[in-house]
Amino acid sequence: MPVAQPLFQRVAVIGLGLIGGSLAAALRENKLAEEVVGFDTRADELALGVELGVIDSAAESAAQAVSGADLVVLAVPVKATQSVLREIQPALNGDAIITDVGSTKSGFVNDVRAVLGHLPATVIPGHPIAGSEKSGIRAANPQLFAKHKVILTPADDACPQALGKVTAMWRACDANVLTMAAEHHDEVLAATSHLPHLIAFSLVDTLAGDDQNMDIFRYAAGGFRDFTRIAASDPVMWRDIFLSNRDAVLLTIDRFTQDLDQLRSAIADQDGDTLLRVFTRARAAREHFQKCSQDRPT
Repeated sequence: MPVAQPLFQRVAVIGLGLIGGSLAAALRENKLAEEVVGFDTRADELALGVELGVIDSAAESAAQAVSGADLVVLAVPVKATQSVLREIQPALNGDAIITDVGSTKSGFVNDVRAVLGHLPATVIPGHPIAGSEKSGIRAANPQLFAKHKVILTPADDACPQALGKVTAMWRACDANVLTMAAEHHDEVLAATSHLPHLIAFSLVDTLAGDDQNMDIFRYAAGGFRDFTRIAASDPVMWRDIFLSNRDAVLLTIDRFTQDLDQLRSAIADQDGDTLLRVFTRARAAREHFQKCSQDRPT
């Protein structure tokens, strides 16, 4: 959905992986910026970004990229946030809007405070709930965010104009924008995204380590393939996510482990009533969530 005029003059995208590259491509396709400049530590990916038209130009450093930018997008692994902020701090415009695309938001806020000494009102943390097991600039897709949710976690004293422009940017990418507190975001994502990824990684690793289980992969049905597909996601990125969102993830793991132990006991004790009760309740919840998702405007 192209806007009448660009929202930004110069946008710096630091990190040209799937999400950063896709946002850069969407910014250009929807004419949301006069110029989109990118930087990535992988020189080949950076050059390819220019060649493929994902970005207008490539910067030689992160600091050079943000110089003169009115919007800075950090699309780097969450554990790299502090080092990137330290590098770009001297070159930042005083009124530049800073946002990110990371899967954990409390950690991002803490990193900003650690480097800048406070949380500027123009910092608008963000998390697009979209992705793929693919990675790299070749996977960049300007339609990646269409009909997907983007969660923004602005502080109570966030600049209304900055929040409005970041919201308008994502809506122009055809995303459904929601806002919530950073802590609540991390709790929600620990349950709905982080735990499923952890289970998928663990299950595939367990089965791959047993030669007797190789037929499971050979003859796996669609449900197994769909569930374990996320185990093909970037291991470094997910390592950093789990370490960054440690407390919320641990609480979710503990709760899930208790429930799983109850199911194990029910199977061992031939307790069909408990199994049926849990499965029926889960199906009803799934149907309710599906209906809510379909009814919610995008």
